[in-house]
Amino acid sequence: MSNSRADNPWLVLLTVMVGTLLIGLDRTVVNLAVPKIIGDFGISVTTAAWIATAYIITNAVFVPVFGKLGDMFGNRVIYLWSFVGFIVMSVLSGLAWNFGSLVVFRALQGLVGAAVYPTAMSLIAKSFVDSKERAQALGLWSSSFAVSAVIGPLLGGYLIDQFSWRMIFYINLPIGIAGLVMTLFFLPHDRPEERGRFDWFGAVLLSVVISTMVLVLDQGQTWGWTAQWSLVCYAVIALFSVFVYRWETRHTHPIVDFRLFKNPTIVSVLLVSFLSFGGMMGALFLLPVFAQSFLGYTATQSGYLFLPMGFALPIFAPLGARLAIRFDPRYTVAAGMAVSALGLYLLVNLDPAMTMSDFILPLALFGAGLGLGMAPLTNAATTAVPIHEVGMSSGLLNLVRNVGGAFGIAIFGTLLNNTINRNVLLVAQNSQIQSHAPSVLTEAAQLIIMKAEVLSYGTVFVYGAIAMFVGGMIALFFLRVNDHIVDLPPEVRAEAMAGG
Repeated sequence: MSNSRADNPWLVLLTVMVGTLLIGLDRTVVNLAVPKIIGDFGISVTTAAWIATAYIITNAVFVPVFGKLGDMFGNRVIYLWSFVGFIVMSVLSGLAWNFGSLVVFRALQGLVGAAVYPTAMSLIAKSFVDSKERAQALGLWSSSFAVSAVIGPLLGGYLIDQFSWRMIFYINLPIGIAGLVMTLFFLPHDRPEERGRFDWFGAVLLSVVISTMVLVLDQGQTWGWTAQWSLVCYAVIALFSVFVYRWETRHTHPIVDFRLFKNPTIVSVLLVSFLSFGGMMGALFLLPVFAQSFLGYTATQSGYLFLPMGFALPIFAPLGARLAIRFDPRYTVAAGMAVSALGLYLLVNLDPAMTMSDFILPLALFGAGLGLGMAPLTNAATTAVPIHEVGMSSGLLNLVRNVGGAFGIAIFGTLLNNTINRNVLLVAQNSQIQSHAPSVLTEAAQLIIMKAEVLSYGTVFVYGAIAMFVGGMIALFFLRVNDHIVDLPPEVRAEAMAGG
């Protein structure tokens, strides 16, 4: 491996962006394939939900685990083998012979894919010596996940319509091989930042908490939030959270160092990230449903709605990084969250008569705001801790983003259903029907329900806008970025990165 190649930080960034984009694409396209998979395997919609649930649970569980393993064994080796595993599991998912095998391979795919985000963040933080360049690089990298959420439906819809649902897994093979070659040539061999025994028991305890939390968020609306299984999940989460705290605070090399939560920068970054990803995933979940239910769009056409967001994110992410360098980062994050909140608020008047052009400004603003805030947030997560804890903090950040996304989908969905039920009564009370003919009454009932549903979508986006605005206020008053902590001089970086 050429030292010039291995030491080029921008090639490192490009390499990990390919991996991040690949993982993000896979998460977003699978939902489009569910109807075809249901038809092929003869399963119910409820059963099919495990295709996504299995992936989400294992991915969320192992993000902090791989963040810690990267600190202890080197990020490049963890990233490399996880990438190989992801390619293999993608092919096996495409070859799945029944529903059970597909769920197993998806779970394993989520497991190995969990390593990409925390190790990528650590590799970027180590590779970019200059704090200004590092902030820009992290901003560009963090936008790649959101961009994948936009590209995914476009690519996935075409592959499913023209070929087969299996193609959404096979497409990972050529992209994955390209990313693997780039990994071998461009990622430098980094030295482990921490020595000691890995906390396997702590990892198991933490996995119980995270997997149960994601499970109840994913299935709670189906079960009922106060149903028996949901209550069991709440009890497990509470009990094992106590176990995790007691164990991790006594271990010399914990998976999650609870002292991080005494750091106001880390706490504010986690809170703002939780709210922003909750809002983003909630919007990405509900808007296609509205478009297909009330505008008559296909899955591919629904994906077109997010093109303004997809264009805005990579443009405003580096701009956010530059602004955060010139001004206090909290102002950039707060402004970004406010712009995103405005974008969501503009969707309050959703209407079946809307066209694609009506979504351009709201979603462009939403994407621009996310782009402005992502760079300083991601940079803060890596600069607020010593270099040997970057993997842990980045793993924690991505865990919170995953859980925030799950919360966003669950909360937006629950709010929608509750608001629809309330609005049906309100619309009915304020409606006058001039005829008692059965056909007229039936049509009137359908129109009342449709009106209630349309109004409810707008109401939910108001709540989403409020949550994003609150996140901006948290950033404004509490966010601090300490660039000096991990600004590595060249001689220290030379020791940390062993050229291959």
